[in-house]
Amino acid sequence: MCAHRHAPRLLLSGALALLLSACGGGGGGGEASSQASAADEGTKSIAAAATPLLATQRDAVRLADQASFGANEALVTAIRTAGTEAWVAAQLTTSGSSYTRGGDARIDRTADGVDPCAGAGDTCWRDYYSTEPLLWDFYRNAIGRSDQLRQRVAFALGQILVVSAHEVSGTYGWRVYHNALLSNAFGNYREVLRKVTLSPLMGEYLDHVNNDKLAPNENFARELLQLFALGTCQLNADGTLAGSRCLPTYDNATVRAYAYALTGWSYPAGGSSQWGCWPEGANCRYLAGDMVAKPVLQDNQARSLLGGVTVPASRTPAQALNLVLDSLMAHPNMAPFIGRQLIQQLVKSNPTPAYVKRVATAFSSGRFLKGTRSFGTGTRGDLAATVAAVLLDSEARNSAPPLVAEKLREPVLMMTGVLRGLNGRSDGAALGWWWGEGLRQHVFMSPSVFGFYPPNYPVAGTRLVGPAFGVYNANTAFARLNFINALLYWDGFAPESSVPGALGTGVNLAAFRADAADATLLVERLVALATGGRLSAAAKARIVEAVNAWPTTDAGIDWRTERVRTAAYLVYASPAYQVLN
Repeated sequence: MCAHRHAPRLLLSGALALLLSACGGGGGGGEASSQASAADEGTKSIAAAATPLLATQRDAVRLADQASFGANEALVTAIRTAGTEAWVAAQLTTSGSSYTRGGDARIDRTADGVDPCAGAGDTCWRDYYSTEPLLWDFYRNAIGRSDQLRQRVAFALGQILVVSAHEVSGTYGWRVYHNALLSNAFGNYREVLRKVTLSPLMGEYLDHVNNDKLAPNENFARELLQLFALGTCQLNADGTLAGSRCLPTYDNATVRAYAYALTGWSYPAGGSSQWGCWPEGANCRYLAGDMVAKPVLQDNQARSLLGGVTVPASRTPAQALNLVLDSLMAHPNMAPFIGRQLIQQLVKSNPTPAYVKRVATAFSSGRFLKGTRSFGTGTRGDLAATVAAVLLDSEARNSAPPLVAEKLREPVLMMTGVLRGLNGRSDGAALGWWWGEGLRQHVFMSPSVFGFYPPNYPVAGTRLVGPAFGVYNANTAFARLNFINALLYWDGFAPESSVPGALGTGVNLAAFRADAADATLLVERLVALATGGRLSAAAKARIVEAVNAWPTTDAGIDWRTERVRTAAYLVYASPAYQVLN
């Protein structure tokens, strides 16, 4: 048995037993150090005062799972010291993350006929066309930056307002799109829809840039209505079906009306091509900035939209867009449709109608009140109010264990959660084509506009939905175990020389080695961090037994490290970690 390269058979069988049971039953420097010590996630000033703890360990870990990319001990301490409301309020004013890596716009400035990759080396496609540089930023930020809630909300918005690198390339344009989601994560959903509609990246993905005014492509209009704003069935304010059946929200004539109303937009100025720009009157491909109005490309007939809104024949593209947004923001489906998806992304897969209604009310009113705190500007669509309502609702903060498990931890959050919990680091290089593909959630590479999985994916044998189960099967279940095993027993993944500022991916177990002599203390510490203490006494006893299998008297092994590896593997492989509850 090679204990330093593979989890011992005892550990693997123990983890499988735990996964099949009921939930109740190396260091670095530089950027790596800043990732591992993401100190108090933007709450140093709040946590500094020696005040009584204002949140339980269970609730602090639960909030960290909902509002960050994973609990670490510093974050849990900060939440417990500040209290959940104060921590959320502080996070709503915290920023810092952005996408900066990758090449510039040279790939769309080719009027001189020179190959844009000339002299750019073997990594030209990766650096100028692909989303790999964004992946590096995504994981570095998720593991090490303090604006955790902003990143989580932007990640959620990116899974609602999907663009896929399987269809669209241009690294610099991808940076613009996802920086806009970060910037507007706590802004207004109307502005989010405006930025998405005018994004040339989205314009290419769903075919509405330079759209034909006589026979417009309907892709964007259809997904705007179906996925980005309203959904296909009329909803009550609590997200249940109006009339207890699926009454269509719109028909194909409505989709066509929106497609016509959204004509008249071309790429922003800045691109060039030796072949010229097409169609006549349009700009050449360029992905930096919002699309610009081109009246020559615009439909000039009156169009009837939802809610009795009419786009007049005589209008500018900007006026038509405002009327499109007016019709969507006023629609009664908007608040419960978006509110429920944000709940699913952040908190739980099966919210009660009452929970959805409370969040929808915050979205509609633009305001959420909790105790003496007021969140939001009072404008319909305010995302700060909506996010606060999602996270501070009684269903999210109830200290009593939920009767139904809340959600399966999706692959990205599983990976970042283990890395953050074990004081790890990552440059993201191993988490894309390797582990992202293996776990079926390669960031920025969703298989379609529907994302990695649908929000209504059914959990087999139940009446519940579990979106993340859409990418969960026998292969990915074992891949989760293999990922944790690789971090603990392969020493992670070495830096790749071709990645700028490479860190590799790995964990740092030094902080836990101090407790290794006391197996019970070590296991309790890891269970409290990873699950908020939700592992049963029987399961903890089995893990303690496995830890004690490494004798403290054997001078021939590094028993402290082996004990920490054993405990960490079994805790993070357990259903209490993999399934939020």
